Amino acid sequence: MKDVTKLILEDGAVQDRRIYWDQDIYEQELEQIFARAWQFLAHESQIPNAGDFITTRMGEDNVIVARQPDGKIKAFINSCPHRGNVVCHADTGNARAFTCAYHGWAFGLDGELATVPLEHDAYYDAIERPRYAMHPVAKVESYKGLVFGTFDAGAPSLRDYLGDMAWYMDTFLDVPGGIELLGPPMKSILNCNWKVPVENFIADGYHVGWAHAAALKAIESPLSPLAGNQAYDVNSGLQVATRGGHGFGVIWDAAAAIHPDGGAYREWLAKRTPIMRERLGEWRSRFYNGHWDASIFPNCSFLYGTNTWKLWLPMGPHNIEVWTWTLVEKDMPAELKQMMVATNMMTFGTAGMLETDDGENMEQCTGSNRGWVTRRGKLYSGMGQVREGVHAELPGIVGKGIVCETSNRGFYRRWAELMSGRSWEEISREPHYAPNREVA
Repeated sequence: MKDVTKLILEDGAVQDRRIYWDQDIYEQELEQIFARAWQFLAHESQIPNAGDFITTRMGEDNVIVARQPDGKIKAFINSCPHRGNVVCHADTGNARAFTCAYHGWAFGLDGELATVPLEHDAYYDAIERPRYAMHPVAKVESYKGLVFGTFDAGAPSLRDYLGDMAWYMDTFLDVPGGIELLGPPMKSILNCNWKVPVENFIADGYHVGWAHAAALKAIESPLSPLAGNQAYDVNSGLQVATRGGHGFGVIWDAAAAIHPDGGAYREWLAKRTPIMRERLGEWRSRFYNGHWDASIFPNCSFLYGTNTWKLWLPMGPHNIEVWTWTLVEKDMPAELKQMMVATNMMTFGTAGMLETDDGENMEQCTGSNRGWVTRRGKLYSGMGQVREGVHAELPGIVGKGIVCETSNRGFYRRWAELMSGRSWEEISREPHYAPNREVA
């Protein structure tokens, strides 16, 4: 195992460039992160009925996620234990069984081996069916409709894994009626390391006024005064890193800022805000009206307000597949949901104006490390480190202002913890990063 102690330094503020390029580090990520961490699989609204299924990936492992006859959700590796063929090629659907196209082995909705052609005449009834079930995902749990899975039977519960991030996400998960993801997902390929877009979504308020300057002006966004990064109001938002590598930044009163015609959305927020204040209190009613950039460790990101929901699926150290859904409240009128989908496609869809801005930068950030000398260097994300600390009323480490890199450092602290190969118990016993200062 590669020693990671020199790859992440200064409480997450300095990263060795090799973590974005080297094949051996990537293989260690597949083993120590993607084979252990909880990963987003689906929203329950995507598989409401018995037999409904979707196919997705955890790391580079193909998995089937299926609703069982008793209503529970199970997941298992989408590969036949006979000769390894992919069993289910559909993205989504409803099925009573999954049958391999190569030799006809069939599996139940729970992944158990159900029938084997010529079982009597060729196997002489000697095959032990329980031994050849499809490999199960060890744990599948749901948090308020969001379904996650982990291959690690020893991982903490999903609620413990999400930690304080769940408290923040309740801001939009606890709306009356709940949420849903609208798809099918838009899919695209980017030639970048999977961590680069996570960085962009979890902490990079810095690039908004620069990389997206033209796009913000084109859609006449209220955020267009940020163009050029000439100045910004440090009190316009904040950033939060929660234990476990999750985090987000929020711009106050900007939930509808990326919607060219956001009047209907602002009316919806105004109507719902008193309800959310009553349910969750003043702070989270304020978060409800903010625009978030956020990531759930390791590879799920979202923009609340713009309402884009993304998975960054690794395909090697230099490539990812991007899946993009639209997040909406279930009780929103159909016209408002359609407006959300249209805005998401225009901004952060495959050919969206802001997505293409980011995609080019993400690819260049990764590709520059191709040079042997270049990747001997370090990258720095120490912005705002001297202004972050604990908050009297908010959990996690809070960074002053939206333009800082507090959440990025939290992400890399968790990355280093898991990459070290230590157990969940060992990690939980270690002192947490806690700067000795208070942030107002």
